[in-house]
Amino acid sequence: MRDIDREPPTAFSGYSGPRHDEVHRPHLNNPGGQALSIASRHQHVTAGVPLAVDLDGTLIRSDMLIETAFAELGRRPHSLIEMLGALSRGKAALKHRLAERVDFDPSTLPYDEAVLDHIRTARAEGREVYLASASHERLVKAVADHLGLFDGYFASDSQTNCGGRNKAQKLVAAFGEGGFDYIGNDAADLPVWDKAARAIAIRASRRVGRDLGRRHGDVHMLSWERPDWRSWARLARTHQYPKNALLFVPLITAHVFEPVAFLKVLLAFVAFSLCASSVYILNDLVDLQDDRRHRTKCNRPLANGTIPLSRALVAIPLLLATSMALAASISLPFLGVLAAYYVVTTGYSFWLKRKALLDVLALAGLYTLRVIGGAVVLGVAVSAWLLAFSAALFLSLALIKRFVELAARLDAHLPDSKSRGYRNTDADLVMALATASGLNAVVVFILYVSSESMNALYSTPQILWLAAPVLTYWIARMLLLAHRRVMDDDPVAFATRDRESVICGVLICAVIFAGT
Repeated sequence: MRDIDREPPTAFSGYSGPRHDEVHRPHLNNPGGQALSIASRHQHVTAGVPLAVDLDGTLIRSDMLIETAFAELGRRPHSLIEMLGALSRGKAALKHRLAERVDFDPSTLPYDEAVLDHIRTARAEGREVYLASASHERLVKAVADHLGLFDGYFASDSQTNCGGRNKAQKLVAAFGEGGFDYIGNDAADLPVWDKAARAIAIRASRRVGRDLGRRHGDVHMLSWERPDWRSWARLARTHQYPKNALLFVPLITAHVFEPVAFLKVLLAFVAFSLCASSVYILNDLVDLQDDRRHRTKCNRPLANGTIPLSRALVAIPLLLATSMALAASISLPFLGVLAAYYVVTTGYSFWLKRKALLDVLALAGLYTLRVIGGAVVLGVAVSAWLLAFSAALFLSLALIKRFVELAARLDAHLPDSKSRGYRNTDADLVMALATASGLNAVVVFILYVSSESMNALYSTPQILWLAAPVLTYWIARMLLLAHRRVMDDDPVAFATRDRESVICGVLICAVIFAGT
């Protein structure tokens, strides 16, 4: 690092006097391409006006403050207290605290191609380009070094938050008022656009766009694709909603075939689905960097930047509050079941999923909790047979899920995951446990069919023996497909789309109805 004093530029109108703010600038002859700190005074060496580019929501379709906060919470949930303490000293202190410990890889960020193209065009015209961000300087420097497109950067440090008016003051001190163009996206950028020669915006809300149009005479809007309902559906993971059909299992096993009962369970299905969506979004926020390295999860709306992280943060409490209100309208006991589901799933997102074996036990418990929820809605007792069968079956499916993930890492020659408690070499053992648990479910079913309690519920209980080979075939087929690497990351979601799995489910239901 070295400091070089330069003469203040004379080409900028409306500015005089020394420049005291520090500009971080990569040395053009540095073979490593790393940003080196130089003096605040800037010499205008090109004919064009310098271009300043915002980071969060502009150059990247993400927000580094939210990312680093959830990355830290995902590793150390108790760090929330430390984060609140840092925030009490100011936003700059919080960003400094988060940047110190985050494991940050700038190559995985969702960069905006329209902004990158604008930067490349400016450089081709001989203009200097600077990254001007309210994010911490450690993160901004990493992005600048990775892209190699910037002549320097402005960023927050432990004392000063480089956002809004502070950013505007830094840019004016370096280039003079009206001596730079600026690309931004948010209301916090309005003071910066006020001082820019040309205002360039991307992903600006309608309100920000109107305010910018009234305040600035030269505005250019870069094109971008707004998230549609399909993106929000993917974020909510509506394709996972069929899992909540487990709520209807007690309706079948207890032989409660009344329209009112069906409607109550259907309302419970909606409540469970909305609650699950709120947790899915929370989980995606925690797993952002891991998802971006994953072969399929990198396409999730938060990982690829389709939906802003700030909007996802708003969606979480809205979905949760709606689901809890629906649950309360059904019954207070069901509200308790849904609250327990939320607590366990949140614990899974922040802690349990990183603990080998505890994670699959938690997943099996969450599936079983859905069955219990259906029984609570109907006001019927859950038999020990049904609980034992559910626990064994869903533990097998959870283990299959883990095997698929480990097999994918093995096939791609990836190292052991840092976000899971398993090693890649555990794959064979996980498959063996999945097989054993699946066969245990078949054994529990056979014992149930053989028990005397069947006579109270079924007129011809012997016919239920026909379901045993169908169940055995389905479990064995799921294991075989996982071993052949033709199953996706979620076996339950896969089963809802798989034709043979659906046929097996229909056959088992037909056998149950025939025996009633």
